Formats: sequence, structure tokens, C-alpha cells
Amino acid sequence: MYKLTGVTKHYRRAKDTVEALRGVDLVIEDGDQLVIQGPTGGGKSTLLQMLGALDRPTEGSVEFDGVDLARLSEAKLTKVRAENIGFIFQSFNLIPTLTALENVETALVPMGVKAAERRRLAAEALDSVGLAERLSHLPSELSGGQQQRVAIARALVKKPKVLLADEPTGNLDEATRADIIGLLEGLWKERGLTFILVTHDSGIAKRAPRLASIRKGRVTVTERISAV
Repeated sequence: MYKLTGVTKHYRRAKDTVEALRGVDLVIEDGDQLVIQGPTGGGKSTLLQMLGALDRPTEGSVEFDGVDLARLSEAKLTKVRAENIGFIFQSFNLIPTLTALENVETALVPMGVKAAERRRLAAEALDSVGLAERLSHLPSELSGGQQQRVAIARALVKKPKVLLADEPTGNLDEATRADIIGLLEGLWKERGLTFILVTHDSGIAKRAPRLASIRKGRVTVTERISAV
């Protein structure tokens, strides 16, 4: 479970101070699906970085399973990310010289998983996203939707508790976008993940059981009775 209390984040830009987050209070229960939506520069990515243990607040606390991430050492934060949090990005972030299988394996290297087990788990993860026949393909040999599926497999191969997605359909066409969102929602239900997604897409936002609207660093959460 996440519990954010009074989370504020300030950045220095030249002589100015940018207030990316302003006193955010937010609870995300285990197994929740939360979509974060708002204008460019409103604080969406900053909030996701806090949840992903990639940044620390200027003020306030970010508790994950009862531990304040803001107070952990960098080594312990790295361990939290490696073991508990899967990341999916708009630009896929695949290594162009590695095959789909090898790209997925990279998520297991920091966890000390042996090579044979890495290959087995990576193959299973790719199979779970419909790419069992694309293990040896390079990213350049895959479509945009297939590359995002590889990225999803990489995020899920370590069996994280949390899946964070930053505009995961931003570089995809409409048909592929719907396909990827359907896949992510299915995996969320099947695996009981805590799934947090940042998007500009109002169509995606309307599907979410919980919507966090963020504007000028302030968050408002809407609960919906009807969920996907």
C-alpha cells in the first residue's frame, strides 16, 4: 500500500522555484488501479517518480508498505525498485542490440537470477503477452505494439507488486492503443497488481475505477462505481 502525506516537490530552475507537487495526500491500496491525468507540466510525471522511488519529496512522506521511501538510502531504494516495481514507458526503452528475450532478461540481472533461469522466466513473460514466437527478434524487427509488449514483459518478469506506466500508449496508433490497454487491464486483474498509469488520453481515463486529476501540483481523486 502507498500512503502519501503532505508531499511537496520543489525544483530550482535558474532563479525561479517550480512547485511540481503541492501538499499531496493520497492512499493507494494493494491491487488498486489508478489513472493519473492532467495537463503537461501539472505534476503527473513527478508524482509517478515519487511512487516509483525515483525521486524524493522536498517535504512530506511517501510510504510504501509502511516504509517511508524518502528516508531510505539509495542502495535500499534501488532494492525496492528492483524487487517490487515494474516500469513501462512511452518510448519503450528497449536496448536496440538485444533480442526481445535478452531485453526482458535485463530486469532480472540486478536480482542475481542465474542465466538459465533468466531465460526461462523471460520466455514465459513474453509468452504471457503473446510474443512466444518473437524471442529472437530485435526491436527494429518488431512493430510499435510488439515493442511495447516486450517492455510490458520486462516490467512483469520479476513479478512486481506495483506496475507503473508513463503514457504507455503515447507512441501507438488507435487500434494498437486499445490492444495494449486491454492487455494491461487483463494482467492487472489476473495478477492482482497495483497498477498506476499516467495518460493524456481521456478515453483511457474514463475506464479507470479511480482517477487522480492533477493540476498545478494538486491532486483530486474521483472514485467510480463502475470499473472495467
